[in-house]
Amino acid sequence: MERFVPLCLSLILVLELVFRAAGNAEGDALNALKSNMVDPNNVLQSWDATLVNPCTWFHVTCNNENSVTRVDLGNANLSGQLVAQLGQLPNLQYLELYSNNITGTIPEELGNLTNLVSLDLYLNNLTGGIPTTLGKLSKLRFLYEHFKIFMWLTYLVSL
Repeated sequence: MERFVPLCLSLILVLELVFRAAGNAEGDALNALKSNMVDPNNVLQSWDATLVNPCTWFHVTCNNENSVTRVDLGNANLSGQLVAQLGQLPNLQYLELYSNNITGTIPEELGNLTNLVSLDLYLNNLTGGIPTTLGKLSKLRFLYEHFKIFMWLTYLVSL
Protein backbone atom coordinates (compact mmCIF):
# COMPACT_ATOMS: atom_id res chain seq x y z
CA MET A 1 0.00 0.00 0.00
CA GLU A 2 2.90 2.34 0.73
CA ARG A 3 4.09 2.05 -2.87
CA PHE A 4 0.61 2.57 -4.29
CA VAL A 5 0.16 6.17 -3.06
CA PRO A 6 3.40 7.55 -4.61
CA LEU A 7 2.65 5.65 -7.80
CA CYS A 8 -0.82 7.24 -8.04
CA LEU A 9 0.58 10.70 -7.35
CA SER A 10 3.20 10.21 -10.04
CA LEU A 11 0.55 9.05 -12.50
CA ILE A 12 -1.62 12.08 -11.76
CA LEU A 13 1.34 14.42 -12.29
CA VAL A 14 2.24 12.77 -15.59
CA LEU A 15 -1.36 12.94 -16.84
CA GLU A 16 -1.62 16.62 -15.94
CA LEU A 17 1.57 17.37 -17.87
CA VAL A 18 0.31 15.40 -20.86
CA PHE A 19 -2.99 17.30 -20.90
CA ARG A 20 -1.18 20.64 -20.61
CA ALA A 21 1.17 19.73 -23.43
CA ALA A 22 -1.76 18.66 -25.59
CA GLY A 23 -2.50 22.34 -26.09
CA ASN A 24 -5.66 24.33 -26.27
CA ALA A 25 -8.21 24.29 -29.08
CA GLU A 26 -8.73 28.05 -28.78
CA GLY A 27 -4.99 28.66 -29.04
CA ASP A 28 -4.91 26.40 -32.08
CA ALA A 29 -7.74 28.38 -33.70
CA LEU A 30 -5.96 31.70 -33.13
CA ASN A 31 -2.67 30.24 -34.28
CA ALA A 32 -4.40 29.22 -37.54
CA LEU A 33 -5.38 32.89 -37.98
CA LYS A 34 -1.81 34.01 -37.24
CA SER A 35 -0.42 31.49 -39.74
CA ASN A 36 -2.74 32.88 -42.40
CA MET A 37 -1.76 36.52 -41.83
CA VAL A 38 1.13 38.64 -43.01
CA ASP A 39 2.19 40.69 -39.99
CA PRO A 40 4.83 43.28 -41.00
CA ASN A 41 4.69 45.08 -37.62
CA ASN A 42 4.97 41.87 -35.52
CA VAL A 43 1.70 42.60 -33.75
CA LEU A 44 1.19 38.85 -33.30
CA GLN A 45 4.69 38.22 -31.98
CA SER A 46 3.42 37.14 -28.54
CA TRP A 47 1.09 34.53 -30.07
CA ASP A 48 3.12 31.48 -29.06
CA ALA A 49 1.45 28.21 -30.05
CA THR A 50 3.47 26.28 -27.45
CA LEU A 51 1.73 27.98 -24.51
CA VAL A 52 -1.07 26.16 -22.70
CA ASN A 53 -3.63 28.82 -23.60
CA PRO A 54 -3.67 32.13 -25.46
CA CYS A 55 -4.73 34.25 -22.49
CA THR A 56 -1.25 35.73 -22.10
CA TRP A 57 -1.08 36.84 -25.73
CA PHE A 58 -1.32 40.53 -26.60
CA HIS A 59 -4.62 41.58 -28.19
CA VAL A 60 -6.46 38.58 -26.66
CA THR A 61 -8.77 38.84 -23.65
CA CYS A 62 -10.06 35.84 -21.69
CA ASN A 63 -12.65 35.20 -19.01
CA ASN A 64 -12.02 33.63 -15.57
CA GLU A 65 -12.08 30.15 -17.14
CA ASN A 66 -9.22 31.04 -19.53
CA SER A 67 -11.51 31.06 -22.53
CA VAL A 68 -11.07 33.69 -25.24
CA THR A 69 -13.74 36.42 -25.14
CA ARG A 70 -12.13 39.14 -27.22
CA VAL A 71 -9.65 39.51 -30.08
CA ASP A 72 -8.59 43.11 -30.77
CA LEU A 73 -6.54 43.40 -33.95
CA GLY A 74 -7.98 46.56 -35.42
CA ASN A 75 -5.63 48.83 -37.37
CA ALA A 76 -2.78 46.31 -37.06
CA ASN A 77 -1.62 46.41 -40.70
CA LEU A 78 -2.43 42.71 -41.13
CA SER A 79 -3.12 41.13 -44.48
CA GLY A 80 -4.29 37.66 -45.38
CA GLN A 81 -7.55 35.78 -45.07
CA LEU A 82 -9.85 34.87 -42.22
CA VAL A 83 -9.87 31.20 -41.23
CA ALA A 84 -12.75 28.84 -40.49
CA GLN A 85 -11.10 27.87 -37.18
CA LEU A 86 -12.24 31.19 -35.70
CA GLY A 87 -15.62 29.49 -35.38
CA GLN A 88 -14.08 27.31 -32.65
CA LEU A 89 -13.95 30.10 -30.07
CA PRO A 90 -17.15 29.31 -28.13
CA ASN A 91 -17.02 32.27 -25.74
CA LEU A 92 -15.83 34.91 -28.18
CA GLN A 93 -17.85 38.12 -27.79
CA TYR A 94 -15.79 40.66 -29.73
CA LEU A 95 -13.85 40.09 -32.94
CA GLU A 96 -12.26 43.42 -33.87
CA LEU A 97 -10.36 43.25 -37.17
CA TYR A 98 -11.20 46.67 -38.64
CA SER A 99 -8.86 48.73 -40.80
CA ASN A 100 -6.50 46.01 -42.03
CA ASN A 101 -5.97 44.53 -45.47
CA ILE A 102 -7.86 41.26 -44.95
CA THR A 103 -9.08 39.69 -48.18
CA GLY A 104 -11.25 36.75 -49.17
CA THR A 105 -14.64 35.89 -47.77
CA ILE A 106 -16.15 35.81 -44.30
CA PRO A 107 -16.08 32.15 -43.18
CA GLU A 108 -19.54 30.70 -42.60
CA GLU A 109 -18.11 29.02 -39.47
CA LEU A 110 -18.32 32.40 -37.73
CA GLY A 111 -21.99 31.48 -37.39
CA ASN A 112 -20.87 29.09 -34.61
CA LEU A 113 -19.87 32.02 -32.39
CA THR A 114 -23.13 32.08 -30.43
CA ASN A 115 -21.79 34.57 -27.85
CA LEU A 116 -20.57 37.07 -30.43
CA VAL A 117 -21.76 40.62 -29.73
CA SER A 118 -19.54 42.57 -32.13
CA LEU A 119 -17.94 41.62 -35.44
CA ASP A 120 -15.95 44.55 -36.79
CA LEU A 121 -14.52 43.91 -40.26
CA TYR A 122 -14.82 47.50 -41.49
CA LEU A 123 -12.17 48.86 -43.90
CA ASN A 124 -10.82 45.57 -45.22
CA ASN A 125 -10.94 44.12 -48.72
CA LEU A 126 -13.39 41.29 -48.17
CA THR A 127 -15.36 39.86 -51.06
CA GLY A 128 -18.62 37.98 -51.25
CA GLY A 129 -21.65 38.43 -49.10
CA ILE A 130 -22.31 38.07 -45.42
CA PRO A 131 -22.85 34.37 -44.69
CA THR A 132 -26.41 33.48 -43.80
CA THR A 133 -25.03 31.47 -40.86
CA LEU A 134 -24.47 34.80 -39.07
CA GLY A 135 -28.26 34.99 -38.86
CA LYS A 136 -28.05 32.43 -36.02
CA LEU A 137 -26.13 34.86 -33.82
CA SER A 138 -28.87 36.13 -31.54
CA LYS A 139 -26.46 38.18 -29.38
CA LEU A 140 -24.83 39.97 -32.32
CA ARG A 141 -25.50 43.70 -31.98
CA PHE A 142 -22.76 45.24 -34.10
CA LEU A 143 -21.68 44.12 -37.54
CA TYR A 144 -19.35 46.49 -39.31
CA GLU A 145 -18.45 45.37 -42.79
CA HIS A 146 -18.35 48.49 -44.92
CA PHE A 147 -21.45 49.02 -47.07
CA LYS A 148 -22.71 45.48 -46.62
CA ILE A 149 -24.28 46.39 -43.29
CA PHE A 150 -27.37 47.47 -45.21
CA MET A 151 -27.62 43.99 -46.75
CA TRP A 152 -27.28 42.46 -43.26
CA LEU A 153 -30.07 44.64 -41.85
CA THR A 154 -32.24 43.70 -44.83
CA TYR A 155 -31.54 40.03 -44.12
CA LEU A 156 -32.48 40.40 -40.43
CA VAL A 157 -35.77 42.12 -41.30
CA SER A 158 -36.67 39.20 -43.56
CA LEU A 159 -36.25 36.64 -40.72
